[in-house]
Amino acid sequence: GHAQPGAPGYCEGETGVQGNRGDAGGRAYAVPTVLKVGLSSHLQLNLGSPAFLAGAGQQAGLGDVSLGLKWRLLDDHPVLGDFALLPAVKFPTGSVNDGTGTGTTDVGLTVIASYDVHGVAVDLNAAYTKVGVTGDQSGPDAALWTASFGFPVAGRLSWVAELFGVPRIDGAIAPPTTALLTGPSFLVSPEL
Repeated sequence: GHAQPGAPGYCEGETGVQGNRGDAGGRAYAVPTVLKVGLSSHLQLNLGSPAFLAGAGQQAGLGDVSLGLKWRLLDDHPVLGDFALLPAVKFPTGSVNDGTGTGTTDVGLTVIASYDVHGVAVDLNAAYTKVGVTGDQSGPDAALWTASFGFPVAGRLSWVAELFGVPRIDGAIAPPTTALLTGPSFLVSPEL
């Protein structure tokens, strides 16, 4: 994400569809959704929860709810650019039995630095999540890094590329991952 919060008094929705391959080749699908509310020129409230579609080992339903507050601390800093912190808490509101929840309360912090480099939007993120701060269940902590780049192509058409990864965390079952996500972006209207 970028360091700039949404405009005060405006709401922004962000959603998509995510498919994950499960055991025995089955697939599970989720619709992660975040509502972002601009509180002031430097603060934004984030409220998120995935909706799960019935699939490999899970029932349909809403997942765990997360609440975060993006706080932009610096504007146009010579090294950090536009710099923000995004602390967040995820609550165990989904069902562990149905596969829509984790059963843990997690706390995380994302550090965000955003730049404009000759018309290219550059956003660097690093996130760390402490899994299972309350409750009986806990797992390995989680981390994520991203480097994304967006640039205009023609008129309202832009292109975005994001390199992201999950570093090795002690106790994690999955191996470290690095991936590339890329695609077009089209501005329908500045109001949207």
